[in-house]
Amino acid sequence: MQQQMLCLKKDDEKTSEITLKGSVEIVSDFFFTAINSILYQRGIYMPETFKRESKYGLTVLTSTDKGLIRYLESVQKQVEHWLLQGNIQRLVVVVQGVDSMETLERWQFNVTVEGQKGQENGENSQPNVRPTGTSGGKKGGKSMKEIHGEIQAIIRQITASVTFLPLLQEPCTFDLLVYTDKDANLPTKWADSDPCYILNSSEVKLRSFTTSVHKVDSMVAYKEADEWEL
Repeated sequence: MQQQMLCLKKDDEKTSEITLKGSVEIVSDFFFTAINSILYQRGIYMPETFKRESKYGLTVLTSTDKGLIRYLESVQKQVEHWLLQGNIQRLVVVVQGVDSMETLERWQFNVTVEGQKGQENGENSQPNVRPTGTSGGKKGGKSMKEIHGEIQAIIRQITASVTFLPLLQEPCTFDLLVYTDKDANLPTKWADSDPCYILNSSEVKLRSFTTSVHKVDSMVAYKEADEWEL
């Protein structure tokens, strides 16, 4: 008698059919975690204002500053809307000197739609592709374990950034820039902004992750230490 050997996959090994809405939640949550990690690692906020949490199989730091959390949650909500509409191209975390108001670091997270081809988007160009549908439309199979593993690698790189980024020589603040296509609806509290480029910057490309719906590529541009006016 012929036999076949069967086994039941563990839950964390299951391949999930990621919908657009599910992908938006993953990308949005990654942005929130990455921004908090950058603010902690680069000393933008005092370390005692952060709490430790377990996420993506890592211990991550999340701010406890109520004003900051309200601001980040407001940005996160709007980013989710733009992701659902297919209007967002990239999110940028800008680190600037409080006294000099000079841009010292520029953390960039580019968002593209998987499985669709188009020309490279310029900094202010309209994207050539956008996701279709709303919360339905199953896209592709990928396990949450795989996705979290890819995100984990990026968070680890942000944590390790203190080993290759120049020491910030002055108190710093941050700003968030969101690149959208030109027909995106802008809330009243949002306005056009300067791109805050760094002249003659050095750049480090970080890891990327994909949900099977969205792909996020990461990089950081920074001002070399010998370019600082001391």
